[in-house]
Amino acid sequence: RMSEPQKIIDDEGHFHAEDEAVDLSGTIAEGWAALALFWLLGATVLYQFVTRYVFNDSAAWTEEVARYFLIGVVFIGTAIGVRKNNQIQVDFFYRHMPAAMGRWLSRAVDVLRTAFFVAAAVMTLQMMLKIGSNTRMTIIDAPMNIVYGVCLAGFAAMAWRSLQVARIHWRRGYSVLERPESTIDDH
Repeated sequence: RMSEPQKIIDDEGHFHAEDEAVDLSGTIAEGWAALALFWLLGATVLYQFVTRYVFNDSAAWTEEVARYFLIGVVFIGTAIGVRKNNQIQVDFFYRHMPAAMGRWLSRAVDVLRTAFFVAAAVMTLQMMLKIGSNTRMTIIDAPMNIVYGVCLAGFAAMAWRSLQVARIHWRRGYSVLERPESTIDDH
């Protein structure tokens, strides 16, 4: 016999709900780094708000630093999307092409995606080497290569995660492009 579904509001009108257990064991390193940058961004914006609207003496550095934290959140956080294989995709054509052609095209997408991230990391490094430490931030006297270094770390993480996704696709014999109902964690 099936058990009755749990009532959220009992007969006396009391609210009953239980939260699911939170499991953070699957959170990748980039997720924690992006979360840390996000909280630093939030603290910076809060400090900016307080100095501007409470003390009427805005801290000049907060806008620039908040912008750099936001850049970090985006570049590091994008590696999470790459690991989950959540990029925009068009699977319409895969439904109408022969399976073998779809498989090879899917492999090409994996290779090109990884190559793009590797190329972006290499070009970011080349740019960093070219500008050196001479280019400084506008208000804070620190090298812009700090910001570009975060971008480089993000591209490197995206390349690594893209390579991992490609290996998963190649081992199991299909990708999300070929079977859109699947996820990267399906076995």
